[in-house]
Amino acid sequence: MKRLLTAVKGWLVNTGYALGWALVCRIPGSWARWAFRFAGDIAWRRQGPGVQRLEGNLRRVIGPQASGKELRALSREAMRSYARYWMEVFRLPVISQERILADTVAVGGEQTAFSHMAAGRGVIFALSHMGNWDEAGVWIIARGARNFTTVMERLKPEAVYDRFVAFREGLGFEVLPATGGNSRFGILAQRLRAGNLVCLLADRDVTGSGIEVEFFGEKARMMGGPAALAVQTGAALMPVTLWYEGDNWVAHIHEEIPVPDGESRRDKVAAMTQQMARVFEAGIAAHPQDWHMLQRVFVADLDPERLAAAEAAHTAEAAHTAEAAHTAEAAHTAEAAHAAETASSAAGAEPAGYPAEGGDP
Repeated sequence: MKRLLTAVKGWLVNTGYALGWALVCRIPGSWARWAFRFAGDIAWRRQGPGVQRLEGNLRRVIGPQASGKELRALSREAMRSYARYWMEVFRLPVISQERILADTVAVGGEQTAFSHMAAGRGVIFALSHMGNWDEAGVWIIARGARNFTTVMERLKPEAVYDRFVAFREGLGFEVLPATGGNSRFGILAQRLRAGNLVCLLADRDVTGSGIEVEFFGEKARMMGGPAALAVQTGAALMPVTLWYEGDNWVAHIHEEIPVPDGESRRDKVAAMTQQMARVFEAGIAAHPQDWHMLQRVFVADLDPERLAAAEAAHTAEAAHTAEAAHTAEAAHTAEAAHAAETASSAAGAEPAGYPAEGGDP
């Protein structure tokens, strides 16, 4: 019975998303805005688990001195902002590129990022769950980035995940799964070494391997991937914060977080992730209503058993990936050696593995 209920729930969720993309983009924009704002207000009034987690996160932002009434007013605005995000997601396929370019306000280092890529240096945009990150992706492509690579958390049911991947690939994004599949880090590193753009949501750990940082006076876990990629590839790590201003979208591309000197790789990643958290902290504090964080971020809110299970799963996956990479490398080396030996023998030279007379060992 439980399996049947899960299957039915999954079908309903998938059908809901399918209807969203099929219908919302076909009704007038004013109707869509009203409907989603109304739905956001209903969700806020019901105060379900997601809204409760949102208010728990926003409490850290505005501090204990704020009244419960102030917190509830802020969470209502946040739910309306979140509803706007979903309305725009369903309508993005029909929003013109001209409107995206005209109504997106860029602040900070946009030209610096493009200069890096023009010179062959990769760029990592590390984003928080603010504003509309899908619209920002469409905007940066329209501005000349051609495309970029991102990582997406696996959703349940799988059909919903597949639908979102297809949606984002249709917008021009290259999407990699956050768990399972081939080595994401290796693919992202390849893209960066080729001078391309990688965009990663980083203000919540979804893998069990996150970095613990200080965030609004408490411990939180964030993704260490952006910093690790910058250390590994030399790409520029540039945090991005997003928010709404009236009908406009705003994207603040912050200054590059440099790789520290004279520390271990682990310490460098930790220090850079903490700097990234500070940038997110300032952006969220300035626009708390546009931080759509309905999940647990702070360590005090995490379930210790689920956290331990996630860490164990990540460790097992990392070991499997490393073993597979080692096996593939060994097989490639053996195949190359065999091919070289065959070619050398055919040419009458010494077998591979033995230097020619006078050559280097």
